[in-house]
Amino acid sequence: MFRRSFIALTAVASMATPAFAGSHTMDIVDTAVEAGNFTTLVAAVEAAGLVDTLKGEGPFTVFAPTDEAFAALPEGTVDDLLLEENRDQLVSILTYHVVPGAVMSGDLSDGMTAETVEGSEVTISTEGGVMVNDATVTTADIEASNGVIHVIDSVLMPGM
Repeated sequence: MFRRSFIALTAVASMATPAFAGSHTMDIVDTAVEAGNFTTLVAAVEAAGLVDTLKGEGPFTVFAPTDEAFAALPEGTVDDLLLEENRDQLVSILTYHVVPGAVMSGDLSDGMTAETVEGSEVTISTEGGVMVNDATVTTADIEASNGVIHVIDSVLMPGM
């Protein structure tokens, strides 16, 4: 089953490559901006003051929720998180999506855990597709100059 999941993940990643052609010369933030479907994530990274960090040397692995993933949160959640008084909570959520080092899809195994920059762990499952906690990886291995992005279909919440 793992082999079938890995082959499917590899196929999805290879189909996504043209949309991100040349992105490996850009950092994680610039790659996300160019992709066009991470506007909410980029706005949140800016509001949290994490742009310079994610433009830094790294390497980082970012599990990046799409705009649709943020839109699926309860109404008003994103607006509340972007308020200055909720900055610590926003930083916690965003850093829960980041793992130190560049972890490619070929490095994953079913049941493995990884400590996030936030300090908690995420769990990877590879049965029936790759998942990070309850989020499905929809596109993997988007290389950036300072790490790698794996696109996910929902927002990860620490402590849940």
